[in-house]
Amino acid sequence: MLRRIILAIVVLGAVGLVVGYLIFARTSHGYMSLKSLVAPAKNVFDDLAKSVRGIPQIRQNILICGAVGGGIGLVAGAVAGGGRRRRR
Repeated sequence: MLRRIILAIVVLGAVGLVVGYLIFARTSHGYMSLKSLVAPAKNVFDDLAKSVRGIPQIRQNILICGAVGGGIGLVAGAVAGGGRRRRR
């Protein structure tokens, strides 16, 4: 049962990250590169450029979607696996 819950958390969390990326990383020229979202700032000017472009907010929204997906996976895994108990 615990394995099913963990699997549901991981799978739905990953789905949440993908959905968050598809929703929030869209620009007028397509999607932002994953490298620009994941890579840390190299210097102060790079950090300033990322802040102006709104990358920290986009990153936060994507992570929130992943966390919501993981929460849904926790509930779904617990509900789906809760009715089946093994007899000893």
